[in-house]
Amino acid sequence: MNKVVISGTGLFTPPLSISNEELVASFNTYVANYNARHQAEIDAGTLTALAESSAEFIVRASGIHQRYVIDREGVLDPERMAPRIPERDNDSLSVQAEMAVAAARDALAAAGRAAADIDMVIVACSNMQRAYPAVSIEVQQALGIEGFAFDMNVACSSATFGIQTAANAIRAGQARAVLMVNPEICSAHLNFRDRDSHFIFGDAATAVVLEQADKAVAAECFEVVDTRLATVFSNNIRNNFGFLNRCDESGIGAPDKLFVQQGRKVFKEVCPMVGEHIVGHLESLGIAPDSVKRFWLHQANLAMNHLIVRRVLGREASEIEAPVILDRYANTSSAGSIIAFHLHGKDLVAGDVGVISSFGAGYSVGSVVVKKC
Repeated sequence: MNKVVISGTGLFTPPLSISNEELVASFNTYVANYNARHQAEIDAGTLTALAESSAEFIVRASGIHQRYVIDREGVLDPERMAPRIPERDNDSLSVQAEMAVAAARDALAAAGRAAADIDMVIVACSNMQRAYPAVSIEVQQALGIEGFAFDMNVACSSATFGIQTAANAIRAGQARAVLMVNPEICSAHLNFRDRDSHFIFGDAATAVVLEQADKAVAAECFEVVDTRLATVFSNNIRNNFGFLNRCDESGIGAPDKLFVQQGRKVFKEVCPMVGEHIVGHLESLGIAPDSVKRFWLHQANLAMNHLIVRRVLGREASEIEAPVILDRYANTSSAGSIIAFHLHGKDLVAGDVGVISSFGAGYSVGSVVVKKC
């Protein structure tokens, strides 16, 4: 079995951002307009008035201060409140593939690799731009990679599931090197009219190059020591958008065709699940939690991450031990833990152990134990 390393990572950050204050101003204008239009029903008690949001509420509820997005104007327009992303013709590179390619080029450069060195491409993320042809094959063609490619979706856990899939292919000798990419346009599936979730997501793309350890040429690598995945079915995070929607017109445009969640249930159920998962994974490898130098966790909610690391370590973790990027990026779904890994891993020294962990809809949870080479 071939030993596997992560030899390069890449990140695409959209050039546009939206602060909490800007998002709240748009939302509160929508709320005022809605309440004014429905004042009679509100006064009659047949309709509940919408409540305003605030920047302070967002920080308190999530730890998020801003987010990067593909489009600002559409999101901040109180009459639209959705990104405006024009369709491209079929012969042009899709938006999602374009993001993926940008992150991939960075990862390839970091790994010291060219397209000819890659045998397999995985695009793993929460939402694909289309059903087919696979976005991964489009990325493969844009980069000039031979071999094969496929898409996979395990919601916010897609990156860790993608890493295990890539590592297993390399260990089995099915690929010399794999490019695993996470292009997330989360703003497109977010309901910006929902006070409880309108602030959660941002857009970004990450990429990871994995390859045989004895063939790696990068100056810095992380050995993939082990991976562990788990899923438990839950409806508490859901998006019902799909091709069957046209078969029942009554559901078209309904709120459940965008991101919906039961936030308190998710917090209560996911945190212990993830904490126990990581502890069990480390125990199986004979690694003491306190010896782990870095936890690169899924960036969904600051309080969730604090609770999970506390369950693993039995104490509060420092920002160095569990770095936070969601204050700037918000929740970027599968890309979040990889952004943290990409931005906060270079200071580790040879022999240092870290854990990449992602979790989310499904429920799904994945952990990747890595060691600096």
